[in-house]
Amino acid sequence: MTSSAEGSEGSAGGSEGSFPAPRSGCELCEAARFTHWYHEDDICWVADCEVCETPMVVWRHHGTEPPPGHVSHMMARLADAATSRFGADGWHIDRVMRQIPDHFHSHARDPRWQSRRWGDPPSRYTGVGGERQVRG
Repeated sequence: MTSSAEGSEGSAGGSEGSFPAPRSGCELCEAARFTHWYHEDDICWVADCEVCETPMVVWRHHGTEPPPGHVSHMMARLADAATSRFGADGWHIDRVMRQIPDHFHSHARDPRWQSRRWGDPPSRYTGVGGERQVRG
């Protein structure tokens, strides 16, 4: 995992380049570990969204236009998490960045995503990967 403004795609595809640095005060740059984390690497992380409790992929660099190789990599990681949580046909990708429009992220939504945040207990962080657990 890198936190500098310089980034390399490594095996994830795309071209090497310079990327925006983390922005102070951005919740997605902060990447606080409160909910279940499905995946983490030098391009992105995937965790349950604190607001809607669905898997969300977040680009490690602050900005809205990741290179195409990064987008492909992130959508594949999000699909892995969504399939493990909802099954192969139980979700769709929502790329609308509603609450944080200046930092690239996407959600995997299931049919219950709107009601889930009001009725289901939130997941909790227990490390990256592993079995998803909810708070008591």
